[in-house]
Amino acid sequence: MKKVFFICLSCMLFSIAGFTQSAEEKAILGILDRQTQAWNRGDLEAFMKGYWENDSLMYIGKGGVTYGYTSTLNSYKRNYGDTARMGKLKFEILHVKGLGPGYYLVVGKWFLKRSAGDVGGIIPSSSKKLRENG
Repeated sequence: MKKVFFICLSCMLFSIAGFTQSAEEKAILGILDRQTQAWNRGDLEAFMKGYWENDSLMYIGKGGVTYGYTSTLNSYKRNYGDTARMGKLKFEILHVKGLGPGYYLVVGKWFLKRSAGDVGGIIPSSSKKLRENG
């Protein structure tokens, strides 16, 4: 009986531990939350603060691959230049996995509720160096 109790307790503790988030995971979710807030108030520059500000940024969208931070921002401005096309953003994060110190794989879905027609898609799987300033 003690053995069964210990196994049940261990399983329960492991399942609870699986639901806890590391400080880094909380920081990543915080970045996504700030991006959501920025998008929903129509501030693309603030939304882009969640991206790697580098010419080596590779963004994959409906138009294919865009390289560079500035090109990605310009693409957002071209495709979502007004609040009707921007709508209201919501992320559904499916998976956050540490790949190594400061690098994470984030998989999820995005949804835009908008008067121009609702759209959504998958957040491309990518690793990202977690920045100190988030």
